[in-house]
Amino acid sequence: MQEKNKEVKKISIVGIIFNFLLLIIKLIVGILSNSQSMIADGLNSAGDIFASLMSYVGNKISAKPIDREHPYGHGKAEYIFSWIISISMIMAALAMMNSSIQSIINNGELHFSYYLIIVCCITIITKVLLYIYAKSKYSKNKSILIKASMEDHRNDIFVTTGTLLGILASSLGFYYIDGIVGTLISLWIGYAGIRLFKSSYDVLMDTDIEEERKNAIYKELNECENILHVDSLNSKPVGDKYIIILKISMNGNLTLNESHRIAGVLKEQLLNKFDYIYDIIIHINPH
Repeated sequence: MQEKNKEVKKISIVGIIFNFLLLIIKLIVGILSNSQSMIADGLNSAGDIFASLMSYVGNKISAKPIDREHPYGHGKAEYIFSWIISISMIMAALAMMNSSIQSIINNGELHFSYYLIIVCCITIITKVLLYIYAKSKYSKNKSILIKASMEDHRNDIFVTTGTLLGILASSLGFYYIDGIVGTLISLWIGYAGIRLFKSSYDVLMDTDIEEERKNAIYKELNECENILHVDSLNSKPVGDKYIIILKISMNGNLTLNESHRIAGVLKEQLLNKFDYIYDIIIHINPH
């Protein structure tokens, strides 16, 4: 857990620094050239800074140890802050869409500059490197904040590629393409925001564990010869892990000590095998 929090912190700080530099460059070049797609891309970088900042704060809170008021820690802070990030993405998308549509209606003319091409290329290369970095960390630490950063960098690659295409089309006299690309970028950002909103909302509303993971637990339980029947298996999310609430039937002739010893061994076995399980509560029914 401590290692994961350190990685989220590093990814957030790196994201803030690089996105701030890209924001300044994009807005200066976008405003001077009147490129709506570049300005939209710049506002996207502003949203990225906010997202990285929220990741940093959310990670700091979720890293707090267990206390009397929070017996299961502060892990849900990750999802609260990723929920805030998703709302900011949706709001930014709406603002970008309005600006881009106005550009199409008013037939705003882009002042072509090779600086626009250079900024796009710098952004794409930077985002590819940041995506590879975040993905390598996510493969080791399954944090929703790292996932949000990773997907954000990936989205930015496509967004800026679209910006580049819009600029090239406008340089040939098709000025409306720039506004269309700006609109498409805003739709992409809005879609990514809605996806992040849903994944955060599901955890905050205590949605059950994914079917694939549940089936893996069932498979492990069915291999235990002392379990006659799995009566129910429910879960409650805690941060990026789950508390498993398990009801099983065992031989009613077993002593209380023996049945609880078996349950203890089973609990240890499941905790060691599945890193997404935070704790297990086992209730034994006599059969």
